[in-house]
Amino acid sequence: MGASALILAAGEGTRMRSRLPKVAHEILGVPMVRYVVEAARESGCDPIVVVTGHGAETVEALLDDVRTVRQEQQLGTGHAVQCAEPAFAGRDGSLVVLSGDSPLITADTIRSLVEARESSAAAAAVLTALMDEPYGYGRIVRDEAGRLVRIVEEKDATDDVRAIREVNTGFYCFDARVLFEHVHALDNANAQGEFYLTDVIDLLNAEGLPVATVQAPDPRETLGVNNRAQLAEAAKVLQRRINLAHMLAGVTMTDPDLVWIGPNVSLGRDVTLEPMTFLLGETSIQDGCVIGPGSRIVDSVVGPDAVVDSSIVVGSCVCEGAKVGPRAYLRPGTVVRPGAKVGTSVEVKNSIIGEGSKVPHLSYIGDAEIGADVNVGAGTITCNYDGRRKHRTVIEDGAFVGSDTMLVAPVRVGAGAVTGAGSAITHDVPAGALAVERAEQRIVEGWAERKRKQDDEE
Repeated sequence: MGASALILAAGEGTRMRSRLPKVAHEILGVPMVRYVVEAARESGCDPIVVVTGHGAETVEALLDDVRTVRQEQQLGTGHAVQCAEPAFAGRDGSLVVLSGDSPLITADTIRSLVEARESSAAAAAVLTALMDEPYGYGRIVRDEAGRLVRIVEEKDATDDVRAIREVNTGFYCFDARVLFEHVHALDNANAQGEFYLTDVIDLLNAEGLPVATVQAPDPRETLGVNNRAQLAEAAKVLQRRINLAHMLAGVTMTDPDLVWIGPNVSLGRDVTLEPMTFLLGETSIQDGCVIGPGSRIVDSVVGPDAVVDSSIVVGSCVCEGAKVGPRAYLRPGTVVRPGAKVGTSVEVKNSIIGEGSKVPHLSYIGDAEIGADVNVGAGTITCNYDGRRKHRTVIEDGAFVGSDTMLVAPVRVGAGAVTGAGSAITHDVPAGALAVERAEQRIVEGWAERKRKQDDEE
């Protein structure tokens, strides 16, 4: 297509009532400006340039794969384009201007906007939308022949103009050369004292240069996010859009309104997602998995036919046929090998649970390597931290760790070895051995009755 893209993301967003720049607010775990960048990229735009301003360092940290330019003073959208001009030096052809706070725009709509300008050889094309409640948007004013003659901002509009339902969405495609020839002719004689990019349309019309329009197929695509309520509205639209695509590709959701999936998540066929499931970040769920209810998985891989029940999985790998939960917590660096089980109220961090091994109940496994076919009894913990450094625990194939064992790292339990319940294991256990560490049990006959009588006398 040969188009370039300029994304305006310099505003503060005062109505968000936040220390965070508006475009850095997340939807489904992704900053909203990233949605606009990815839509531009998918549409074929190259290069992509983002104008930053308020909270520039925060926003730029989210944009390490595109060029950014600073608008040091936020003097309007026209001024933002002026600031970006050097980034497009020597470039001809289409330049798409997008809003960084409108995360619902799609690549198809961007392509339609470019095609409308190029097919009509227009100086510009404006994306419009029909709104039932157009308050806050600039209105599209047309002549008797239906041609766009002016875009009037809400604060500068008369009552008759405010009654118009067709609005400017803030998305444009310009002939780049024509845009930069006219953007410096703007003035700020308006209620806001700003340089409006929309006024370029007036200049083009005054010179008789053609301006095309494209109406958005779905007005929701053009939703601008200016407050927390609109952020939630955009999240709901994206949730339904993403969930629908996955369901049509072979994923079952028992209640799609109660499943949240980030845009970078991949799902295989015959995956079942139960209510209150969150899949975020760079997560991959492979064929036949059952996830939920009440699970959150972030930046993780879940292999074929695995089950994650009511659990949290972050930065981990759950391999084929493994079972996690309910109420387990897998922290970064955890690998659950095929057929293994991490059960009820178990926390695992930076550890390997070997093939076919089981950590069924109420345990903490940190900085450990567990071999195949190991059984870890309820209440077992690896004592991995000595107050200064972390140490590793190794449990070899076929070992049996008794309930309530404390494994004080660094320590190794050999293949086929057994630890007695309630033991604190501080030294390596040879293969096939039994390790028991308990004080000798003492019996005091009649103690309970004597204690009761003593209490009654007091």
